[in-house]
Amino acid sequence: MAKAFLLAFLLSCAESTLLAQTPEDSVKATVNKLFTAMKNGDGATTLLCFTDSAVLQTIARNKEGETIVKNEKVADFATLVGTMPKNLADERIQFEVIKVDGPLAVVWTPYSFYLDGLFSHCGVNSFQLIRQNGQWKIHYLIDTRRKQGCSSQLP
Repeated sequence: MAKAFLLAFLLSCAESTLLAQTPEDSVKATVNKLFTAMKNGDGATTLLCFTDSAVLQTIARNKEGETIVKNEKVADFATLVGTMPKNLADERIQFEVIKVDGPLAVVWTPYSFYLDGLFSHCGVNSFQLIRQNGQWKIHYLIDTRRKQGCSSQLP
């Protein structure tokens, strides 16, 4: 009888743990997976974080000081990540906004980027994620990058 009770109790705990993960938690897990893959130099996992038709962009300034948008292919980004040694790229994020409506999620994350342990730049990431086949995937990512005005470098 005690074994049956213990088994039922453990199953109940496992079930409530699984149910406790909110959609926001699973969205966070996908975004965190991307930055862990970057830090580990894992291009294959980086690529798995994105949809097949994902868009990757950066807002920058050209030589004339005009705001421009640079496009990057996700496959090229993942290849670059795969060439980096572990701990070279360390993007530290803070989840500021997460909104979920069914299969669509929006995430806003201020960040500080460290290259080989040294602060490089800061900015904000804006993600659009889509839930496909039970998994969140990044479909659109645009970011800002700057070296000034980085008063709150993330630890």
